Amino acid sequence: MTQDEAKALVGERAAALVEDGMAVGLGTGTTSVMFIKALGARVQGGLSVRCVASSDASDKLARSLGIDMRTLAELPELDLYIDGADEIAAGLALIKGGGGALLREKIVASAAKSFIVVADATKLVAHLGKFPLPVEVIQMALPLVERKLDALGLRPTLRLHKDGSLYLTDEGNVILDCACEPITDPARTAADIRAVVGVVEHGLFLGMASLALIAGEDGVAEHRA
Repeated sequence: MTQDEAKALVGERAAALVEDGMAVGLGTGTTSVMFIKALGARVQGGLSVRCVASSDASDKLARSLGIDMRTLAELPELDLYIDGADEIAAGLALIKGGGGALLREKIVASAAKSFIVVADATKLVAHLGKFPLPVEVIQMALPLVERKLDALGLRPTLRLHKDGSLYLTDEGNVILDCACEPITDPARTAADIRAVVGVVEHGLFLGMASLALIAGEDGVAEHRA
């Protein structure tokens, strides 16, 4: 099974969990694209749902598939939030934000009664941190935050596009990707980063997900927190 096939499989499994009348948060990234497409197929088959997206890209895709899209102001309480992850460790501790939507992802996830992670088996790790930890930062504060994260031993690197231009989030902020493997105490690392003035959000999602659907050679396995 290829990685793309695994993502499609787990996306379909997640879409099957959505019930008629639910309010659903849509994640961002390649696995979430597969879920949104599978959900769109169910909507075209008669499923009625209202959704909030965690990025402009996911919102655009969902609308193109006929999904009823709302804002968080219109739909402040969600039944489910379904999204991918860059790394998944014990207790469903996550690193997210490789796609640059970590702030909106955490906001939408926080509005949901249940957060379900969808991923392929390559995302399972013993310890978080091999994947660079994204930290979203207000542009004005970049010199300050970069220096303070470096002092914490997090080795931040400013995220750029392939053409060398500055990467900006949907909120107009910059991202510092931190090479901090291994993260032995995620809660402490999260608190240290959050304490730095100018940090908007970090990509550690701790104590938020209740279920992970993981696709592998034997199909989709369930992992619970």
